[in-house]
Amino acid sequence: MANFALLAQAATAVAEHVAEHGAEHAEPMAFGFITPGMWVALSMTAFLAIVVWKKVPAAIAGGLDAKIVTIRQQLDAAKALRAEAEALRAEYAKKIAGAEADAAAMVEHARHEAQAIIAKAEVDTTAMIARREKMATDKIAAAERAAIDELRARAAAAAATAAGQLIAQHHGAGADKALVDSAIAGLAN
Repeated sequence: MANFALLAQAATAVAEHVAEHGAEHAEPMAFGFITPGMWVALSMTAFLAIVVWKKVPAAIAGGLDAKIVTIRQQLDAAKALRAEAEALRAEYAKKIAGAEADAAAMVEHARHEAQAIIAKAEVDTTAMIARREKMATDKIAAAERAAIDELRARAAAAAATAAGQLIAQHHGAGADKALVDSAIAGLAN
């Protein structure tokens, strides 16, 4: 609160001083006619004259022109890169489409080869089954022939044994002598 009271007293004192002495004061002048505003105008004019004399606007314009040229070159390079990227994208799209077509052709070719292999395997299997059946039939026939031959040999051996026993039972030494004599007589004729 004390600060506000001091501020209020100071404002009152300033207001009284302005009322007594007036709000205007004397403006300083140089050489009797150059006011501060004229000094500012004179210095700005001198500054602008120096800037024009040193060709600063031309340098600024040249710098901006160079910057514009650089930006245009960068834009042209970007356009060229974009065109190149589009061409590469189109090329890779073609390659992908070609690769997909190649893959489909390879799958179709593999399918045909697999079908051919299956057909050949079926033919080979049928032929092998026929060969094995023939071999089995031939083995069975050979076994049958061997069994028949063995039966014949056993039958002949059994018949010979039985004939030997019958001859031994029904023929004696006298019958054998007559049989031998008739065989010798048949040879002599």
